[in-house]
Amino acid sequence: MTRSRLLRAVLRCLFLLSFWAPLAQAAAPAASQQDAIDALTRAVDAVVGVQVTATEGARSAETLGRRRSGSGVVIGPEGLILTIGYLILEADSIQVTTQDHRVLPARAVAYDVATGFGLVRPLLPLPVKPAPLGSASGTEASSMLMAAVGGDDGGIAVTQLVSTRPFSGYWEYHIETALFTSPPVGNHSGAGLFNQRGELLGIGSLFVGDALGDSHRMPGNMFVPVDLLKPILAELQATGSTRSSHRPWLGINSSEQGGRVQIVRVNQDSPAFAAGLAAGDIVLAIDGEQVSTLEGFYKKLWSRPDAEGEVTLTVLQGTQIRQVPVKTIDRMKTMQRPAGI
Repeated sequence: MTRSRLLRAVLRCLFLLSFWAPLAQAAAPAASQQDAIDALTRAVDAVVGVQVTATEGARSAETLGRRRSGSGVVIGPEGLILTIGYLILEADSIQVTTQDHRVLPARAVAYDVATGFGLVRPLLPLPVKPAPLGSASGTEASSMLMAAVGGDDGGIAVTQLVSTRPFSGYWEYHIETALFTSPPVGNHSGAGLFNQRGELLGIGSLFVGDALGDSHRMPGNMFVPVDLLKPILAELQATGSTRSSHRPWLGINSSEQGGRVQIVRVNQDSPAFAAGLAAGDIVLAIDGEQVSTLEGFYKKLWSRPDAEGEVTLTVLQGTQIRQVPVKTIDRMKTMQRPAGI
């Protein structure tokens, strides 16, 4: 995106933000408007494209592909970039593309299973000012926000925060707070979500069909809030992961339907596969404790003190209820780790 196009896009975005936020535009002096333009322009400048090629034979390539493309946001000195972690899983090579089309090689710094965040650092100087970290906790539902995408297909769009709630993913993932916005933004992976002060609020993770929750059909995106990053950022940079990332993993994708947890996919060479679990099985309990939601299932699994051990799942297979022992493993140990992590 050229500088003139960027400025026009920011002006249009600011107009839309102001139009939908009359309190913010009421009698706004020219200086305040210029401050807002400057803040949003700096925010967009901090958004980069992230292009990744995974290692040969990477487990994650089965679902994510070997070649991946998304975005990231410069958040720290020496060009430290925050992105969504699945982009850099088992990366063999990483390149970042700035708003003025400079392409720089980069390396993975960290991946956090618990939050889903990833950190990347360019191998050459990246003269981009970091975006300030905001807080989603002070952002009200219905707030108009700016989403920014990097790379050759980059751009910005106005979106609305429609819901803030816990989120459980089918891939053994749960966070206590997630941000849901609508209308949806294309190329959402690693996109930056900013408030009107140009502060980063979240990193794009998913397209969802129920941004409002409660089974209401509203297409949108799920963003991981940067509030989850702040307590773990130093640990991520120091160790490449967090203590919370080292937890029991089964290797299944599951859905929550009618108060029951159903397995929809079993990863090959996973503990669940070795134990004989299969798509269609319904998990009724873990170590004798009943489960009826993904959140409850995950929290009972992760409450075990060690990542590697044995759990017993009570499973409905067809018309038979079976007790299935599963030897759990540490998810981090199953991945080919990029150089640097």
